Amino acid sequence: MSTSLMSLTDAAAERVKHLMTSRDEPATGLRIGIRTGGCSGMAYSMDFAQDKEPLDETVEEKGVTLFVDSKALMFLIGTEMDYVEDKLQSGFVFNNPNEKGR
Repeated sequence: MSTSLMSLTDAAAERVKHLMTSRDEPATGLRIGIRTGGCSGMAYSMDFAQDKEPLDETVEEKGVTLFVDSKALMFLIGTEMDYVEDKLQSGFVFNNPNEKGR
């Protein structure tokens, strides 16, 4: 278990818990990864996960389990996952100290 790889704010943890309990199909956690796309060439991906993949890193924090894709590890070190709601939008935000552009 790694708690320094990624962290979650209270808002993110509560939103993940809500999403997990409102699903028809059970999931044990969220798989976090990166894919090509977005303005700077990389975008975050999130999917419900049943099981840990063999090379995933597991982060357990505030009652939430994240499975971090092994290909994303070096890009996500130190990232804080937050959930933000305002009048115009709501969603998960990744505050990543390693980002060079957004």
